[in-house]
Amino acid sequence: MTQTVDPLQDVPRPERRGAFFLLFFSLMAIGAGNTMLIAAVLPPMTRELNLPDWMAGSIFALSAFWWSVTSPFWGKKSNRWGRRPVAAMGLAGYGLSMTLLLVFGWLSLNHMITGTALVFISLAASRSIFGLLGSGASPAAQAYVADRTSPAERQSEIAFITSGFSVGTVIGPAVAAALVATAGLLSPLAVTAVIAFTMSALIWFRLPEQRAPVTDATQYDDETGAHGLWRSGTVLPFLVFAVCLSLTTGILTQVFVFTVMDRMGVSGREAAQFTGPAFTVGALAVLLAQLVLIPRLKMRNKTLMMVGCVPLFLGAIILVFARDYASLILAQFCIGLGQGLARPGFSSGASLAVSPQLQGNVAGLVISANGMGFIITPFFGLFLYEYVNPHLPFVICAGLLVFMVLFARFGLKDGVGEYAEAD
Repeated sequence: MTQTVDPLQDVPRPERRGAFFLLFFSLMAIGAGNTMLIAAVLPPMTRELNLPDWMAGSIFALSAFWWSVTSPFWGKKSNRWGRRPVAAMGLAGYGLSMTLLLVFGWLSLNHMITGTALVFISLAASRSIFGLLGSGASPAAQAYVADRTSPAERQSEIAFITSGFSVGTVIGPAVAAALVATAGLLSPLAVTAVIAFTMSALIWFRLPEQRAPVTDATQYDDETGAHGLWRSGTVLPFLVFAVCLSLTTGILTQVFVFTVMDRMGVSGREAAQFTGPAFTVGALAVLLAQLVLIPRLKMRNKTLMMVGCVPLFLGAIILVFARDYASLILAQFCIGLGQGLARPGFSSGASLAVSPQLQGNVAGLVISANGMGFIITPFFGLFLYEYVNPHLPFVICAGLLVFMVLFARFGLKDGVGEYAEAD
């Protein structure tokens, strides 16, 4: 069912901006907690528990699997239920996941839970709650923005919302390093859980959605192209690129932590003092891309995707040869800059490639694709790093990025997923 009226005419701009800021801070909470977990909590904790390095990646991989499976489901549900309840549920699920990680992590470190298998299952199950329920927050937030923006605004506003996650990744490592040093290894989990539950309540009670979403939600099942949307020629190329990007960034992110520990000769809690600042630099580069470069350069989505691969490629190559902390910091800056450019490109492109009635559907697919690469990251990243060659994961990433540039150039049709007046 196609709407003929302007879907934005009944949305006051001040109310819309306040709603977008609320979603911005919600995604910031998720970004901060995830980076705390990756940079300062889980890898050092698994080494203190004498778990293999690949198990840390597998915990994230299992969560990523559920994230990829359930994100399209929650995207569709946000069409029917509204964006607000699905986003609130996602934040609550994230808070629950962090609470369980805190409990089982404490029990494991204090030897109340013993045995490699039992510890791994406890931690993996706790993190999986994020994949199962927390996956609702991002597609609901992205669809909320798509509902309330014109095609000309879509790229910059999606970049603004997703930059909330990046702001969190800036704050997260620095806060995590301070918390770990003063309050213990698991303290970031407690702080994150409290913030997540708070943001869930704020979304539920304060996010403006007194009316139904502008996409005619009750008709989405009948909308042409809703079934099998991921296979459509206009959407699939963006999803393929997103999966490749998630695989690349997943390898670079997860292996980076262990690379820092090994090349700097640090372990356990001491590692947070090195990985935290490095991830902060990377996240600042994401913000530079999303809040400064994208609004000013006004590149097409296809161009953003290709340009974003260049600094990512440089970051992967630097990690092959890096032997000092300055080089590792530079690699993180390049990785962050590349992600910051490429992600809004395919997210906005996929959104503009479909009708307003399908924004929830396509947002769920994009968020799902964002997590798919992390499912196999432990095998292409941490396993190869630990058992084959520590440089091989970065070489694989460099090769994959070359493929992605070629795919974006020749696999995406010109004009698809672009605003009509884009240069």
